[in-house]
Amino acid sequence: MEHKLTVYNTLTRKKELFKPINPPHVGMYVCGPTVYGDPHLGHARPAITFDILFRYLTHLGYKVRYVRNITDVGHLEHDADDGEDKIAKKARLSQQEPMEVAHYYTLSYHKAMEALNVLSPSIEPQASGHIIEQIGLIKEILAAGYAYESGGSIYFDVNKYNIDHHYGVLSGRNLDDVLNATRELEGQEEKRNPSDFALWKKAQPEHIMRWPSPWSDGFPGWHCECTAMGRKYLGERFDIHGGGMDLIFPHHECEIAQAVAAQGHDMVNYWIHNNMITINGQKMGKSLGNFITLNEFFTGNNENLQQPYSPMTIRFFILMSHYRGTVDFSNEALQAAEKAMNRLLEAYSAIDHIVPAAESTVNIKEFTAKCYEAMNDDLNTPITISHLFDAAKVINQAVDGNTQLTGSDVGEMRFLFDTFLFDILGIRPEYGGESGREEVFGRVVDMLLEQRSAAKAAKDWAVSDKIRDELAALGFEIKDTKDGTTWKLNLK
Repeated sequence: MEHKLTVYNTLTRKKELFKPINPPHVGMYVCGPTVYGDPHLGHARPAITFDILFRYLTHLGYKVRYVRNITDVGHLEHDADDGEDKIAKKARLSQQEPMEVAHYYTLSYHKAMEALNVLSPSIEPQASGHIIEQIGLIKEILAAGYAYESGGSIYFDVNKYNIDHHYGVLSGRNLDDVLNATRELEGQEEKRNPSDFALWKKAQPEHIMRWPSPWSDGFPGWHCECTAMGRKYLGERFDIHGGGMDLIFPHHECEIAQAVAAQGHDMVNYWIHNNMITINGQKMGKSLGNFITLNEFFTGNNENLQQPYSPMTIRFFILMSHYRGTVDFSNEALQAAEKAMNRLLEAYSAIDHIVPAAESTVNIKEFTAKCYEAMNDDLNTPITISHLFDAAKVINQAVDGNTQLTGSDVGEMRFLFDTFLFDILGIRPEYGGESGREEVFGRVVDMLLEQRSAAKAAKDWAVSDKIRDELAALGFEIKDTKDGTTWKLNLK
């Protein structure tokens, strides 16, 4: 079967047939997390979206180099050019080194991704490990005449770039829109125009994270890292760049401008973006009181949650909506997703109970063809899932003797679920039923204890003691030994 995958290209605003630059090789770059806090739902959706794309491209036979970065420097508190570095602020408040904070939350992110069955990328570069490459990029932009120095900082000249090219090709904005939307911020007097963005910032005396450069001791602007690291690992032109829709402007718009300014052409053929997540119809935010971390979802330890939700429930729920559609989390929706997922897992288990017949009354290959058709249509996971439910109905009818399947059909049905539910959609089969819940339960406890160990290593005694005390209050007996930490649950 020939598979023609189409993807929605944000740059052209239409679905396009996917044609790699250098088949069968595919270069894919996805913006990863800024590691200054516990991973939350906003981290889960892009990770799962591009995990599906990674899995499906690999399934189709492509050799994918998947790069997902870690932002551990340069992401400022207010916008790309203003405020305190988020990781440096966390370090100052917790009296730690910034890299301690970055390492701790990177490990936390990895644990959450592992729980969600998100495959590891091919390369996971850190911004702080690629300062030389970012300085090199800035030098190229300066040499091309699209940047200028001001007070030891380097700014991208958006107006000059816009005259020669067009600033706003990805977001659909024109420069007047950008100027009208630009806020008046402290320090803007360094810029020629309010829309100009920082490529390099001179560090103030109190700024912890700084590196030497030809212009000042400072740090790169947030937008530089992805352009510099994308070129390093994928070349001057590669296939796919992805991330959340919130990154279209200004981050990805600035990336396009940087690449064109430095090398005369864009780096990326397909820009792909997932939509946002809301909770009970509202944007997630600490100020709204609806901010829920992934660990809180897994443990149920949040007043907005009626129960714990397994990582596979979270994953399945996200996949029940198309990646370009909005997802609204609620307890009712998550509970419905949990039931739906378990129905598919129970149907898969029931395949072993089908008694093969001499002749079949159903064309099983049609389900496989329809699932491929849905995935080829811009990764339409909800339609794929609907076809799996149709197949589950046939399985249950065959078990009851109301439908006949041959031995070959039974094998085809097992292939269907193995391929689409497990390999491509990434649902772990062991999460169905009571045994699956027990495994989830154990993994969550182990995850908490690993976070406690990391907190102890970082000498964050408050977090370490809080995890121990809250587990003890729930009936867990925690023992620290020379060989590690053990636990058991004492039910009374």
